[in-house]
Amino acid sequence: MSPTERTAWTSLGTGLTVLALKGAAWWLTGSTALFADMLETVVNVAAACAALAAVRYSAMPADENHPYGHTKIEYFSAVLEGTLILVAASMILQEVWQAWANPRVPDQPVVGLALSAVATVINAAWATVLRRRGKRLGSPALVADSHYLMSDVVTSAGVIIGVGLVAATGLLWLDPLLAGVTAVMILFSGWRLLRESVGGLMDEGLGGEEVAAIRTLVSTNAEGAIEAHDLRTRRAGRISFVEFHLVVPGAMPVAEAHEICDRIEAALKDRLGNAVISIHVEPEGKAKHSGVVVL
Repeated sequence: MSPTERTAWTSLGTGLTVLALKGAAWWLTGSTALFADMLETVVNVAAACAALAAVRYSAMPADENHPYGHTKIEYFSAVLEGTLILVAASMILQEVWQAWANPRVPDQPVVGLALSAVATVINAAWATVLRRRGKRLGSPALVADSHYLMSDVVTSAGVIIGVGLVAATGLLWLDPLLAGVTAVMILFSGWRLLRESVGGLMDEGLGGEEVAAIRTLVSTNAEGAIEAHDLRTRRAGRISFVEFHLVVPGAMPVAEAHEICDRIEAALKDRLGNAVISIHVEPEGKAKHSGVVVL
C-alpha cells in the first residue's frame, strides 16, 4: 500500500470517528447548529471515500489508453467533494428555516458540547497532518480534503461557542443563526474547492513561484546552450509537466546537447519531484532572443 493510499484510509477512519462524536452531540442536544456541524462531517466522510477511490485509481501505471497516467482522476474527486459541500449547505439552510420558525432549547448541552469539542480537536490535528502529507505526496485529493477539514474546524468552533451561549443566555434564535452562518461558510469552501479543481482539469500552469524557479534552474544548468524559450507548464495530480525549446550552437554535437538536457532535467526533477520534462533542441538560427538567457 502506497503512503498516499494509507493516508487516505486513515482520513476515512478519522472522519467516521468524528462523525460518530458529532452525531451523538446532535442527538443529545437536538441543536440545529450541531445538526449542521454533523451534516458537514457526513459530507466529509463521503468525500474521504471518493478521495480514497481516486488515490487508488491514480496510482495505476500508464497504459495504452492513458499514456500520461491516471493522476488527473484526483481532480474529479475534488470536484465531487465541492459538489457535496454545496448540497450539504442547501440541506442545512432548509433545516435553519424550520428551526427559525420553531426554536427549541438544546437538551444536555454540556455533554453534547464536550463531544463536539473532542471531535473538533481530532479534526484540527488530522487536517494539519493531512495538508502536510498531501503536499509532500503531491496529491490534490488529500490537499482538498485537508482544506475542507480545516474549514470544518473553524465552523465547529463557532458552533460550540454559539450553542454554549444559547444554553447560557436562553437566546434561542442564536441556534438557527449559527447554523445559517455555518451553511454560508460551507458554501464558500465548496465554491473555492470547485474553482481550484476545475483549474486542474483545465491544465492550469504551475504557480508563479515554481515557474520562476524553473527559469532560474534552466538558466544556471544550461551552460553551453544559448537560450530557452516557449516555456510551458501544467500539473496533472501529483505529476508536473514542463516543456520548452533549448537553443544550442549549430555545430554542437548531439551527444553534447543531450548532456545539457540531462543536466537540466535532473535539476528540475530535484526541484519539482515527480515531473515529466520535454526539451526540444534547436540550432542557434531558431533563437528568439527572449525567454531564458543562459548564464
